[in-house]
Amino acid sequence: MTLLSAVNEVCDIVSLSRFDSVYGSSEPNAQTMVEHAQEAGDEIARRVDWQRTLKQHTCTASPEDFPDDYQRLTPGGGIRTATGDFARPVNNSGQWSVISVVPSTQPYYFIKANQFLFSPADAAESAVIDYVSKNWILNDPAGEAATWAADDDTTLFPERLLVKGIVWRWKRQKGLAYEDNLAEFEADLVQEINADRGTT
Repeated sequence: MTLLSAVNEVCDIVSLSRFDSVYGSSEPNAQTMVEHAQEAGDEIARRVDWQRTLKQHTCTASPEDFPDDYQRLTPGGGIRTATGDFARPVNNSGQWSVISVVPSTQPYYFIKANQFLFSPADAAESAVIDYVSKNWILNDPAGEAATWAADDDTTLFPERLLVKGIVWRWKRQKGLAYEDNLAEFEADLVQEINADRGTT
């Protein structure tokens, strides 16, 4: 399913005429649909660590810049050293100012200004960062992206969630009853999360 086919499926549900093209269209309803598709996709990607958005990055030194597509660390130990030890997070600059100057065999990391800082610094060498990518769209042939760029773009999560996410947003904007559609979206989101994790 593409951006265009998802929007046209929504059109069938909300009784609009189908579009030949939506991305870059000057037609107000098409523009609104693309905006809703972006909002829905952003929410779906932000709420779930989808398998296809899980990435790894290998560090070379401290500090290490965020990968270009970095959104957040995966839960439960997102950074491990080359020897397999998990680096412990430091959450405030006061603690980091002490930890970064005290010799320790325990590796620590601190996030500041879109960089990962490590203590001891050599713990960064070949450390692996497990993270969730902000990119949830597949542009062909450009690759993964965080925003729509063409009618034939697809998603890295189950496409039916995009349709359901657009529907309730469309109805809410038009002042129509949307609560049932939102409830369906939420129920399907839970099902797809479980399926993505292999628990159903």
